[in-house]
Amino acid sequence: MPRSLVTGGAGFMGSHVADCLLQKGHRVVILDDLSGGFLANVPKEATFVQGSILDHQAVNSLFASHSFDNVYHLAAYAAEGLSHFIKRFNYTNNLIGSINLINASVNYGIKCFVFTSSIAVYGAGQSPMMESMIPVPEDSYGIAKSAVEQELKISHEMFGLDYVILRPHNVYGERQNIGDRYRNVVGIFMNQLLKGEPMTIFGDGTQLRAFTHISDVAPIIAESVEHPSARNEVFNVGADQPYSVNELAHMVAEAMRKTCKVRHLEPRNEVKVAFSDHSKAEKVFGKRKKTSIQEGIRAMAEWVREHGARESSIFESIEVEKNMPPSWADVLCRQAVRGVTS
Repeated sequence: MPRSLVTGGAGFMGSHVADCLLQKGHRVVILDDLSGGFLANVPKEATFVQGSILDHQAVNSLFASHSFDNVYHLAAYAAEGLSHFIKRFNYTNNLIGSINLINASVNYGIKCFVFTSSIAVYGAGQSPMMESMIPVPEDSYGIAKSAVEQELKISHEMFGLDYVILRPHNVYGERQNIGDRYRNVVGIFMNQLLKGEPMTIFGDGTQLRAFTHISDVAPIIAESVEHPSARNEVFNVGADQPYSVNELAHMVAEAMRKTCKVRHLEPRNEVKVAFSDHSKAEKVFGKRKKTSIQEGIRAMAEWVREHGARESSIFESIEVEKNMPPSWADVLCRQAVRGVTS
């Protein structure tokens, strides 16, 4: 029975990967600090450890006590646009935390390190994005993910640590934290509709994205260690068909049985067109039927209606305020005023 560590397993993607691993007969330990996840997401059959990947001593102790075969690293704060303004937080959580895990994996003889990266490593002007392209990330989040990819490559060359890198994109679905105002546009839209608010779109809404349901990603991540040809390789995984954010808004409103009301905000600095080629993944993992965006959004909408709206969280530790999107800066200003007057 393989013994697998899942970081971020109380979160959206991590909990689904943990489910898949348990179904495959793995003994699963979940490490999560609950900063963005929820205990309700943790599978009952998994062993849960509350802790941070930033605590290298705790990480080493965990590895020493469990003798893991595989590490599935999904713990991250994946807010691309916000990462420009929280650089220290971004690199601490998304890079240094990953290094702690890589060090422990080398020292404790992990067989395979599965890393969930992102198409944010590619940057702009490279769609459809292919694994052979040279990464040119345009935000701090993408830079951190790219750096971890490079660390895995040199750790394999130097120490023999095998890895698999998956680059999913725009993943949505059940258990997503719809209260996060800075990431996951499908969840943001659904939360706004539940609260009777218009859906907010940065710019004119013509940005193109391929939106991926979690059921098309989690199984591949979980089974990646079983494919010898996947070792020490990078794969794009996700949906093939891109849609505009405007089109997405209409589909989400229909699934939520709400009137489609949209408020356009000032544009922010972001990649305009982002979708991937998946031919490499199909050669290794097989060509699979993928969830249509209509089907996936309906499934998520049903789950969201059952669980209700969440209060939108405000990221308080902004490090750079210059050139922040006005809608984010306004929220921070209102919060500061309330703090002074209360």
